[in-house]
Amino acid sequence: MYNLLKGKRGIIFGALDSNSIAWKVAESAHAEGATFVLTNAPIAMRMGEINELAEKTGSEIIPADVTKLEDIENLIEKSVEILGGKIDFVLHSIGMSVNVRKKIHYTDNNYDFTHKGFDISALSFHKVMQVLYKKDAMAEWGSIVALTYMAAQRVFPDYNDMADNKAYLESIARSFGYFFGRDHKVRVNTISQSPTATTAGNGVKGFSGFINYAEKMSPLGNATAQECADYTITLFSDLTKKVTLQNLFHDGGFSNMGVSNEIMAAFEDQE
Repeated sequence: MYNLLKGKRGIIFGALDSNSIAWKVAESAHAEGATFVLTNAPIAMRMGEINELAEKTGSEIIPADVTKLEDIENLIEKSVEILGGKIDFVLHSIGMSVNVRKKIHYTDNNYDFTHKGFDISALSFHKVMQVLYKKDAMAEWGSIVALTYMAAQRVFPDYNDMADNKAYLESIARSFGYFFGRDHKVRVNTISQSPTATTAGNGVKGFSGFINYAEKMSPLGNATAQECADYTITLFSDLTKKVTLQNLFHDGGFSNMGVSNEIMAAFEDQE
């Protein structure tokens, strides 16, 4: 490895199991010399294997419900104390839609479910940054990254209200990123990742078929969870100090494609 994060301190949200992008980011950050705190909702921690990751990376775990400001405040305060200084990087890798889980169609959304998913998946990003900002808990030239998906810009019918959540998440990154950059020299970006076979992703209807479609559409093929982790590490490092307010597509070129020869061939075979 390259020691890109040697001496840096961080907080990683959302590592559930070894399929999680956040899990891969934690492993890569550890390999690059970082120390960090792991956090997830108490219920997610009971479902996952985060203790294994903590042991592997020498990290402490602080449970936090990101819908509650007091939990986030406790997380930030304890993280600074445990890590021995201000935070250099934060990964927001949180997303949940009850409507998707219960297979409720977008045109028939349960708005209580919509609000819950919005609070966890998007508004939580504003809450986390607001606490970091008010407590002046980020180090200068620190980096905050949230994971998103291209359904924020284009229609993917079965992505449901998560598409709305991701659109709002990306807007928060730009708006809060301005103030964080101006006042504290902190970068804020989102990574729009390829469809990835995580526990959360597999809950979307027709997901395996779409992964295959995206693979055939993308000139470089789909980006894996590990490749996303590697890209995230570069955004945490000092090599990208002037990159901020960006939604960065990490999808093998899918986002700029209209159609590929492989996809056209499949339709030509039907003639």
